[in-house]
Amino acid sequence: MATVLDFHVRTPGGGTERLADHAGKVLLIVNVASKCGFTPQYAGLEALYRKYKDRGFEVLGFPCNQFGSQEPGNAEEIASFCSLTYDVTFPVFAKIEVNGPAADPLYEWLKKAAPGLMGLSSIKWNFTKFLVDRSGKVVRRYAPTTKPEDIEADIEKLL
Repeated sequence: MATVLDFHVRTPGGGTERLADHAGKVLLIVNVASKCGFTPQYAGLEALYRKYKDRGFEVLGFPCNQFGSQEPGNAEEIASFCSLTYDVTFPVFAKIEVNGPAADPLYEWLKKAAPGLMGLSSIKWNFTKFLVDRSGKVVRRYAPTTKPEDIEADIEKLL
């Protein structure tokens, strides 16, 4: 598969969505969790989304419970947490795995397209971020410690 736009992802309700539906937009793809030390980044992600969505930017959240069991909730609990705690309006998809034999195909591709430090592909923790250009190609991978506001200049360049 050549770009992010070639993938289908699961929605919280059990359906699927084509990432091709996001064609022509700059995307920030993030594995998220509600009980992580980085969870407050939801606020920064939402701020970026609201600031740039009218210019063709979207944040796509993928809950993951692989790191310290920090996303134990079901789809309804995750949606409620995101809405009530951080007023999240960007899309949050079904819970996935990002590493190992059951890793989601999207994340397998993202890890190959943008390896981490020293060429290692595995996701190290929640809130790893992938910036994708309007054509669906990964531009850059960011560590969980990178705050959303620190990515803003890179987003601006792609818009």
